[in-house]
Amino acid sequence: MAASPSPPPPSLPHRNKPLIRTTTAALFHSSLHRRRSLSGNRVRIQCEHISFDNGAHRHHLGQQQQQQWTVDCVTGSDPIHIIIKPPSSKTSPMPMNSGLKSSKKVCLFYAAEMEALAQRIAAQSDAIELRSISWRKFEDGFPNLSIPNAHGIRGEHVAFLASFSSPGVIFEQLSVSYALPKLFTSSFTLVLPFFPTGTSERMEDEGDIATAFTLARFLSNIPISRGGPTSVVIYDIHALQERFYFDDNVLPCFESGIPLLKSRLQQLPDSDNISIAFPDDGAWKRFHKQLQHFPVIVCAKVREGDQRIVCIKEGDPKGRHVVIVDDLVQSGGTLIECQKVLAEHGATKVSAYVTHGVFPKRSWERFKHDTGGRPDSGLTYFWITDSCPLTVKEVKNKPPFEVLSLASSIAAALQI
Repeated sequence: MAASPSPPPPSLPHRNKPLIRTTTAALFHSSLHRRRSLSGNRVRIQCEHISFDNGAHRHHLGQQQQQQWTVDCVTGSDPIHIIIKPPSSKTSPMPMNSGLKSSKKVCLFYAAEMEALAQRIAAQSDAIELRSISWRKFEDGFPNLSIPNAHGIRGEHVAFLASFSSPGVIFEQLSVSYALPKLFTSSFTLVLPFFPTGTSERMEDEGDIATAFTLARFLSNIPISRGGPTSVVIYDIHALQERFYFDDNVLPCFESGIPLLKSRLQQLPDSDNISIAFPDDGAWKRFHKQLQHFPVIVCAKVREGDQRIVCIKEGDPKGRHVVIVDDLVQSGGTLIECQKVLAEHGATKVSAYVTHGVFPKRSWERFKHDTGGRPDSGLTYFWITDSCPLTVKEVKNKPPFEVLSLASSIAAALQI
């Protein structure tokens, strides 16, 4: 008895029927619905893959991206399985920059002492335009401030590069920070590379005042712009929990200078012999995750009689170029003690990195340059960033100091 003929394949889609929806979220329709090749239970259809934007079909000529895909219909099952095969590699690729966003144009104002850093930031991108502020004083010493061409920044993205290097300049820069977002700007960003009261973040006795909290509250009251809350960009704040000192009126954005250090270390001739040392547990907690690919040494202060001395708690510096890492330096006493104990335990070179070189009363003069392989006598390098511009002017071209600029990092942050 002759075998009964196999059932005919299901009718194929054609141009006036609904589109076939697939699990790849792309939509297909048949372009050659009359060309079929039967093989077993498979039906082959040549289809076009047409790009969609948010589900809407683009019909404009020149904007429609078409690619030839192969669709196999397996008819021996219910429901029918559709196997989608991508186009061959001969298909012309889409332009590499087709999905890139255009740069956001930013008007960057700056404090007087930040002019050099502002110029370096503007050099990073044509989308950043420098704008000036008239910094004057009345006869009684109070600030007499003015924003030239204030109407010209309406509808613009605006940023202010601040430097709270001393209590005497904070009031005038806060005044500018409060005024700019009220000039109908699309958005406002305050860039404060160094948060100066970060080390005063806790109370040890009743009556102590945590001035880190006070300054955070001042910044939290910057008015919102037309685009929403102010963004506050800060680099390597002393304690990460200080983010909770800011309220919901601002959006604190915490960046780090450690990527600049890592890039510089890769350029050293002995880059494969680097170890990272932290002067205390606080520095280790703050930075070890960003530097986890390096051998780590942790120092600590211990009490010996009436004195507190620095010792090595963990790690071995012998034969290594050891880089001491911390968020800031002031007098530098702990860092120098750490340098000496590392040299005593066999480090061949000792260098240091801090994001913020505060150095009150020219304390940077305590750090000598090691030029002859004697790590107990000085540092091979002392890297700082330009977050504290007054220090940068003092240590420029004075070994062992070397400045790593935050300009490229700030320019990128302004595009967020």
